[in-house]
Amino acid sequence: MKRITNWLPDRVDGRLRVIAWVYLAAQILLVGTGGLVRLTSSGLGCPTWPRCTAESFVNTPEMGIHGVIEFGNRVLGILLGLLAIVAFVAILRIRKERPDLFKLTLWAGLGIPAQAVIGGISVLTQLNPYVVGFHFIVSVVLVVLCTAFVYQVYTPVGPRVPATPRWFALLAHVTSAVIGLTILVGILTTGSGPHAGDADAPRNNLNSEFLQHVHSWPAYLTLALTLVLVIAAIKLQLGSVRTWTVALLAVELVQIGVGLWQARSGLPPFLVGIHMVLACCLAAAMVAVILNLKKPVTASTASAEASADAAVNA
Repeated sequence: MKRITNWLPDRVDGRLRVIAWVYLAAQILLVGTGGLVRLTSSGLGCPTWPRCTAESFVNTPEMGIHGVIEFGNRVLGILLGLLAIVAFVAILRIRKERPDLFKLTLWAGLGIPAQAVIGGISVLTQLNPYVVGFHFIVSVVLVVLCTAFVYQVYTPVGPRVPATPRWFALLAHVTSAVIGLTILVGILTTGSGPHAGDADAPRNNLNSEFLQHVHSWPAYLTLALTLVLVIAAIKLQLGSVRTWTVALLAVELVQIGVGLWQARSGLPPFLVGIHMVLACCLAAAMVAVILNLKKPVTASTASAEASADAAVNA
């Protein structure tokens, strides 16, 4: 036990950074495999939960490829749970010095079993589209938490100051809200479409064609707002903010391209799956922009602020 305790990092090092990146990648990968389950009509490949069948925790040969896909997704969820434990344990030794990392790994870790329960409810309700949609929302939240975890392992603890003008920060937060709205409408749109996860699964009975148009409205507004952010970040030479706004724009352009392609080609499953994964990448990029709106206080920054205060008080 002492050997394990001694192995735990006593500061943020390369091990923690690797864990953070793997954690984020695994969260997004799980969304991809969850999409595969749904898009191959394997949502009821394991018709019950927590067992795969009434008699077995694993899929059986009689269940075919659908059972393999659904059980594989459950196994990946278990592996992600183990990774969550590793991430949480890895920061225990520095939890007092880095309470931010402790809280992030705690909440992300609690989200894994919550996701398992929600996934089980979706199976037991025969893939109710609203339960499935909520399942995806929680996945996006977990991606957001893991993105913040990645950011924090590269950022020293301590006070932070604005790195952008106030109007820019406000516009970034508005863009974030519009992205959230876009994802929510996208979930409703998918819940009305043909990819239910099983041939007999219910739909939300909303007008799919109309929702596709509604979904595009906040998506294009997001693009317009992001263009303003990118132009302003470049003009103001905002450093890391500029980098992440450009990354955000790149994800949006790919996402819009995939969205238009899938709408015009009859919603082929592989494009819908890419669209789902890109939604998580979009959320991650937006979180990166938001987190970079402030920067840690450095010695030079503190000195400059002290000089400014002295000049004002003189």
